[in-house]
Amino acid sequence: MNENKANHLSSISQASTIEEIADYWDEHSLADKWDKTEDAAFEVRAERRRRITLAPEVYEQIEDRARSTGLLPETLVNLWLAERLAKEKAA
Repeated sequence: MNENKANHLSSISQASTIEEIADYWDEHSLADKWDKTEDAAFEVRAERRRRITLAPEVYEQIEDRARSTGLLPETLVNLWLAERLAKEKAA
């Protein structure tokens, strides 16, 4: 890394703080700087999700209850199942 870049977090904005980077991108478009970007490689590790089929009438009831509590149906079902499993484990 050359000395000029050593003091900067961002090679495009030449900013040295996160706030300066944010200010820069508030006023500039990436479309104008695309030729100055570099490819990035990274790995994403996400937990595998499983699906369970529900009867339509059961899902409708869950969806109604979730809507009334401000949750997604999936979140509500996960909470209910976690509570039930915790109760069974304690018994």
